[in-house]
Amino acid sequence: MRKLIASIALGLAAFGILGVSHAQDTAASAPVAVTATADSAAPAAEAAAPAPAADASAAAVAEAASAPAQPNKGDTAWMMLSTLLVILMTVPGLALFYGGLVRSKNMLSVLMQVMVTFSLIVVLWFVYGYSLAFTEGNAFVGGLDRLFMKGIWDNAAGTFALGATFSKGVPMYEIVFAAFQATFAGITCCLIVGAFAERIKFSAVLMFMVLWFTFSYAPIAHMVWFWMGPDAYTGKDVVDAMNGKAGLIWQWGALDFAGGTVVHINAAVAGIVGAYMVGKRIGYGKESFTPHSLTLTMVGASLLWVGWFGFNAGSALEANGFAALAFINTFIATAAAVLGWCLGEALLKGKASMLGAASGAVAGLVAITPAAGNVGLGGAIIIGLLAGLICLWGVTGLKKLLGADDSLDVFGVHGVGGIFGALATGIFNSPNLGGPSAVGDWVTASVIPAADYAISAQLLTQAKAVGLTIVWSAVVSVIAYKIVDVVIGLRVPEEEEREGLDITSHGETAYHK
Repeated sequence: MRKLIASIALGLAAFGILGVSHAQDTAASAPVAVTATADSAAPAAEAAAPAPAADASAAAVAEAASAPAQPNKGDTAWMMLSTLLVILMTVPGLALFYGGLVRSKNMLSVLMQVMVTFSLIVVLWFVYGYSLAFTEGNAFVGGLDRLFMKGIWDNAAGTFALGATFSKGVPMYEIVFAAFQATFAGITCCLIVGAFAERIKFSAVLMFMVLWFTFSYAPIAHMVWFWMGPDAYTGKDVVDAMNGKAGLIWQWGALDFAGGTVVHINAAVAGIVGAYMVGKRIGYGKESFTPHSLTLTMVGASLLWVGWFGFNAGSALEANGFAALAFINTFIATAAAVLGWCLGEALLKGKASMLGAASGAVAGLVAITPAAGNVGLGGAIIIGLLAGLICLWGVTGLKKLLGADDSLDVFGVHGVGGIFGALATGIFNSPNLGGPSAVGDWVTASVIPAADYAISAQLLTQAKAVGLTIVWSAVVSVIAYKIVDVVIGLRVPEEEEREGLDITSHGETAYHK
């Protein structure tokens, strides 16, 4: 234990030295690093002689015109609040949602896998993940300009790097953006846990997450979301060059407001691959695998719903109208999905269930994620209602067809819901169907007019993005699981699985009789 503590202390010291040295460097070409500036200008020297009022006024106007734009304090507060809301989604939201669905002997193992995975990915994000996802590199992955968050702030000068939003001349603090996106990376990896719950080694989970996060999450995030920002489009002559620096899927013109491809499809594919490669639980199909606490599952689903407002509305990067649109769409689509799932259950089984209502809420949240700021209210209601019905099929009919023991229906909800939401975004984004359309010219920040919007073309683009995400995540996942299996093994021994992972993997129990 002393050696462990000493090693941790040395590691933290080394990290601190690196961090200080990096802070002294100038900002590199991060996607959102437009400039570095202090929160307020240094005061003028008091010894200077006072100038006439008119001259002082003119000087102030000139200085204001030449000074770089500063982040709006309201936007900054909203983004930090959104970051907290996404943390709420994961711990405790997702953890309790998943925890209630497993048997009581595995409750703590799921809570541990979610909480520790989230913590691991957040650390890796700030070490190298953010740089791979959100700095200029190539069409598939970023560079190392922000390794250890180098250049994101200068502690000696007290200045912070600024990043782009989606509005020209409206910057945000890059450090806030990095924190916000860290929560996305964390929850995406945690979603995978539900697919192989109740039979995987804890060490195998963590090793897989490191590999998958590095080679699947970061590249997909870069391909979908990295671009040079609106202020880079200064004229028609630079459009092609700026587009060429963006991620591949962004170059295609795919729409993904908050992570239909990056988060849900990406994680769901990794989950279903894991369900196949880890194998079915002992007794699957022969024994009852009833959720041990639907009360906790309902609490978890409710926290997910609340936290998801930060996830979706925060992805506007500003406290503006599109944040409000994403907010209301998240609200109404989720409610519609609950009704859709319950209706489907009532028609199929004769009664609606609490598990179904909670699952319907998550299905609606998943489906509206890529569409949140990209569709109108009518489109959101339709997407939510259909998501409830389609994802109900995903966890029943499709699950039987696939034949995998996807313990907590990660693919049936996040995969099916994510694919449907991504495709539906291409349809309901159309201004002819009440959508806001998409920006067609970033030089003027003008959107595609209704007469020129082609639903078929956008739908094809959305399908290409979905297809690439599925293939990329599947290939990375197969390789990562195989590496983990060879190195440490994926599955716990049969006797440990029967006894429960709470005791055998963590030496504690969730409940005492």
